[in-house]
Amino acid sequence: MTTRPAAAAAQATVYGYPRQGPDRELKKAIEGYWKGRVTADALRTTAADLRRANWQRLAGTGIDEVPTGDFSYYDHVLDTTVMVGAIPDRHRNAVEADALDGYFAMARGTQDVAPLEMTKWFDTNYHYLVPELGPSTAFTVDSTKQVAEFKEALALGLTARPVLVGPVTYLLLAKPAPGVAADFDPLTLLDRLLPVYAEALADLRDAGAEWVQFDEPALVQDRTPAELNAAARAYRDLGTLTDRPKLLVASYFGRLGEALPVLAKAPVDGLALDFTEAAAANLDDLAAVGGLPGKRLVAGVVNGRNIWVNDLEKSLATLATLLGLAGRVDVSGSCSLLHVPLDSTLERDIEPQILRWLAFARQKTAEIVTLAKGLAQGTDTIAAELSANRADLASRVNSPITRDPAVRARAAAVTEADARRSRPYAARAAAQRARLGLPLLPTTTIGSFPQTGELRTARADLRAGRIDTVGYEERIKAEIQEVISFQEKTGLDVLVHGEAERNDMVQYFAEQLTGYLATRHGWVQSYGTRYVRPPILAGDISRPEPMTVRWTTYAQSLTSRPVKGMLTGPVTMLAWSFVRDDQPLGETARQVALALRDEVNDLETAGTSVIQVDEPALRETLPLRAADHAVYLAWATEAFRLTTGGVRPDTQIHTHMCYAEFGDIVQAIDDLDADVISLEAARSHMQVARELAAHGYPREAGPGVYDIHSPRVPSAEEAAELLRTGLKAIPAERLWVNPDCGLKTRGWPETRASLENLVTAARTVREELPPS
Repeated sequence: MTTRPAAAAAQATVYGYPRQGPDRELKKAIEGYWKGRVTADALRTTAADLRRANWQRLAGTGIDEVPTGDFSYYDHVLDTTVMVGAIPDRHRNAVEADALDGYFAMARGTQDVAPLEMTKWFDTNYHYLVPELGPSTAFTVDSTKQVAEFKEALALGLTARPVLVGPVTYLLLAKPAPGVAADFDPLTLLDRLLPVYAEALADLRDAGAEWVQFDEPALVQDRTPAELNAAARAYRDLGTLTDRPKLLVASYFGRLGEALPVLAKAPVDGLALDFTEAAAANLDDLAAVGGLPGKRLVAGVVNGRNIWVNDLEKSLATLATLLGLAGRVDVSGSCSLLHVPLDSTLERDIEPQILRWLAFARQKTAEIVTLAKGLAQGTDTIAAELSANRADLASRVNSPITRDPAVRARAAAVTEADARRSRPYAARAAAQRARLGLPLLPTTTIGSFPQTGELRTARADLRAGRIDTVGYEERIKAEIQEVISFQEKTGLDVLVHGEAERNDMVQYFAEQLTGYLATRHGWVQSYGTRYVRPPILAGDISRPEPMTVRWTTYAQSLTSRPVKGMLTGPVTMLAWSFVRDDQPLGETARQVALALRDEVNDLETAGTSVIQVDEPALRETLPLRAADHAVYLAWATEAFRLTTGGVRPDTQIHTHMCYAEFGDIVQAIDDLDADVISLEAARSHMQVARELAAHGYPREAGPGVYDIHSPRVPSAEEAAELLRTGLKAIPAERLWVNPDCGLKTRGWPETRASLENLVTAARTVREELPPS
């Protein structure tokens, strides 16, 4: 295929870039600041150095227009909250006293003040801080950060484009502030917010910005006529401002749908749309509205969320079609590259054959530049790149690594009965109560305990050969002994072994399953300074040998109280990995479920009476459009039941979910048929308990009473009050007491104090219950 050069030379750009640095320098600087080892000035210097390095590398690769404003100390939605002055009242004094410390107080809380709620950014594993708004919210502009970072890029001689969270998405992501009526709609504040955005635009114009990008990913979701009218009004008002920068409105993560004609008609200067396979309908929809004559179209043809090399010829075909639909077509990723690791060339342990299939942020940037060159100058100018790309794609298709006939035969033989427990819940509950003998309001934790510096050092020493396997395992045994002893002394009812041996709740299992690849440097931001290394699911999945039985059995040998077996569920294994894109997700989920089923059965055979299969990603992977929910939830819930369906009635199956909006998947939670579910609830003030009650959820549940994503220690009375709120929705015989999530990221002092208070709260409320 040969394309003719575009009438206006296509430019290469990106919406955003990984923030952390090649060695997670930002994480280390921020955490050093929190601990008092790094000054505020040193932190700012580190951040400025990282921004400069990112922009210069982008420009050096061939990116024509670099993004600014996407860099963040913690979260870009929180940065927007600061920009529009929507500081919660409880944080205002801290922000006024010290802007940086106040910023982190909103993100993490303090001992005296709770943080903002945190939840998933659409269907990704990134978390954002939820804005809190109410009828009395007064917006005031503070574009200091946005202007300063733009000027930094200009000073380097670069063409730059500030990127802001759009006003409609910002309001649609917000929630009523504490004390505000639950039915308050933040979108009613749009007319109050738009003048603040107009002021920010004026500040950026005065700084020299030619273009400003407004990110509106919320518009790829199902939206009501009122919400679409709000989007039309927002961009009518902003688009008709005089003496403003040019406006580029960006959507991503899917098909824009009914919002596309709204934005196409708006008096803005360009749109940025997702044209990857998941949003291919955007091309047809754009043609149906007559395209964008005289306007700029930024075409997201390189997938910003996966790590597989782009099919360059396929993308060029899409771009060639788009040339006739806009005044100017530029090339970009489908979304910010925040969601992928930095550089695949850093990986030394992945086979070279497989490494050629992978593209991280730096490789995706090169793909974008190649596509822009091919579009602007013709495909003859990129003939070598196209030839290499064809060979890389063929290598993957033809590789035996991707297919295992035995795995495929087993998955094809699954029956409906395999995904169903042998007895209904009521019969199981009676058998489990008889076996476990737990009190009302039983206490437990979610699974992990603090990963100390000593544990991380031991793991690094093992990898480096400084200690042998025997020495490492003795360290793990000592840690498990300490964790079990602490839980017994504290009075917890169902214990965990603490997961001392696990580097990550997905990676640990991925390293022991066939078909998965682990990276050494593939860090991706999950929230704040929390970075994870999602493994790469490249081939068919099986479990060669038991993965958790040894350490769970050892922990159980130390106590007479039940110790939970801890596994990560099949949907989360997919969601928190980079998953193969050459077969339907449901097929891959079934393979993972069968491998985990073997582990569940082996745990039960070893005497484990309580087994927890975590599925925190069930909600986050929910498709953004309601029309796609049923198909996804069908295979997702089947995969969980397939994992757990083979155990005896008196074996208690738990699951866990956190930091997501659960109300719209309550039926799916019910369909999992778990005996007990624990859920995040502390920051959302037991909202999920009310949602479960409204649904008529019939099983046991543990809405969290301890927010583990904050360093603050909740008092016993605070936890007790949350429990009392939970009891209004869930009867005592079905209510558990637990933290929101695992304790891996917390320190031991706060963990000890918080869990002691949690147990005290459970005892206090237990004594308040009427005699049975």
